[in-house]
Amino acid sequence: MPNLKVTLLQQPLVWMDGPANLRHFDRQLEEIQGRDVIVLPEMFTTGFAMEAAVRSLPEDDVISWMHEKAQQTNALVAGSAALQTERGPVNRFLLVEPEGTVHRYDKRHLFRMADEHHHYQAGNERVVFEWRGWRILPLVCYDLRFPVWSRNRNDYDLVLYVANWPAPRSLHWQALLTARAIENQAYVLGCNRVGTDGNGHHYRGDSRVISPQGEIIATAEPHQATLIHAELSLTALTDYREKFPAWQDADTFTLS
Repeated sequence: MPNLKVTLLQQPLVWMDGPANLRHFDRQLEEIQGRDVIVLPEMFTTGFAMEAAVRSLPEDDVISWMHEKAQQTNALVAGSAALQTERGPVNRFLLVEPEGTVHRYDKRHLFRMADEHHHYQAGNERVVFEWRGWRILPLVCYDLRFPVWSRNRNDYDLVLYVANWPAPRSLHWQALLTARAIENQAYVLGCNRVGTDGNGHHYRGDSRVISPQGEIIATAEPHQATLIHAELSLTALTDYREKFPAWQDADTFTLS
């Protein structure tokens, strides 16, 4: 079974300046090769800005840039952006393959403490797709607090969380990432930003890669702009789920 090589970019973001952020990530991605998945933070073109609901880069421009980077690195390039759509503004997680295939997930749980639900439209579709033999579930920031939405129905191997998760609640971020890995018997990637945003909120980062048993495989130094790399084993995941099949006793449910 194929291993998956992943890279997370824990970086600061320039407030409400899409071109500046793309130039910054151009430099970060220049030397990256030999990876399968490259993950950028939530709203990587603007920071977590409610203003971005009406002042954001066009989706085609963001996808075009991501496609170029996916071709350059021969990897799936993933990150969320504030985008205008036919149904209104959304916080959309884009995952772009080198061949041009685009996977889209619109953030379901909008962060009411920042009035995100007054500026963006919530998504209602859970998305799972396959990439290089792995089944991947993409989710965004506040989604992490809601375990039912991320429940593994034996339909994914890896869940990606991108975030602008502020420093005062960093303990929640770390604990919930670990919980999601253990309860879902899946790998978890959490990519958070660092620095201070235009509203004065500070971000520690604490980006990490966690095993299905809750072990931290790789973690970023807090407050540091950095890249972290890890290699995930589908064989190890399958063996663990066969030896400890707790997933077989999960409660059945449906989501409306």
